[in-house]
Amino acid sequence: MRADRLVSITLLLQTRGKMTMQALAHELGVSRRTILRDVDALSLVGIPVYTDGGHGGGVALDEHYRTTLTGLGEAEIRALFISTSSSLLDELGLGEAAERSLLKLLAALPAPQQPSVEHIRQRIYIDPPWWWHDSTPLPFWDALQRAVYEDWRVRALYEHYDGTVAERVLEPYSLVAKSSLWYLIARRDGELRTYRVSRFHNLAVLDEHFERAADFDLASYWQAHLQTFAAELAEYSFTLRVHQRRMNFARWLTPGRYEVLATDGDWVTARFHYESMDLATMLVFGLGADAQVIDPPDLGQAVIDAARNLLAQHDRA
Repeated sequence: MRADRLVSITLLLQTRGKMTMQALAHELGVSRRTILRDVDALSLVGIPVYTDGGHGGGVALDEHYRTTLTGLGEAEIRALFISTSSSLLDELGLGEAAERSLLKLLAALPAPQQPSVEHIRQRIYIDPPWWWHDSTPLPFWDALQRAVYEDWRVRALYEHYDGTVAERVLEPYSLVAKSSLWYLIARRDGELRTYRVSRFHNLAVLDEHFERAADFDLASYWQAHLQTFAAELAEYSFTLRVHQRRMNFARWLTPGRYEVLATDGDWVTARFHYESMDLATMLVFGLGADAQVIDPPDLGQAVIDAARNLLAQHDRA
């Protein structure tokens, strides 16, 4: 375990630069005293590591030192070479680069470890995109990526869930892929907000740079705001009584966005959370006679009105 930790310290200092003892201890899940002993051990074996005391001090490697560690363990090899779909990287123009990187890593592995790569590739495949994934790129997709990479402001027309369209000037920070859908994290009026990329009607890059907040961390922001964002997406809640034979259909359409309130024989009362009444109406129509609207009353009336309009339209046809 200690050998692994010494390797981890070396790699952390090489990739992140100077770190405090406390930061290293937190990263590796050990005490500050343990890190002190590990730093001494690294010095004894010739790793050019040094420490600075006082304000702004910490642990650092000599700036000219670069390790060429190749002692990957079995689990590390498996993690690197699990087969994954490259469709999201393709959308970013990085698919071929990712394949080349893996080939270079494979070539660098010692011969005895190379069979592990094919072994894991034939046993696990991760395919993150949703079944029905529109691979047609949006006309402004390349421009949006450039704005994110180079910190350019953009002017965009964005459609909200209620169908209203508004023009916005945004400072695009990051792109996030969630279940094959791309989201843009952007600052507007000094506040970070999240936008579904497919809801932009058009987008133009402005000739204006912006300064990113120095303390912004993408992974931390996304995790902290994930629950809030999901709640904002599911802003319309409604209750249905659904026959047991159709509950699997309802679950499939709304994974993680419903809770069962009661079961009465062959019928289940469940609370659902959708983006809008329109989508809720579509679910009720999809369930047909196997669903009854409990509340709110306006959803029941919307279903009745939609059914009457549909019948009238077909009668005229």
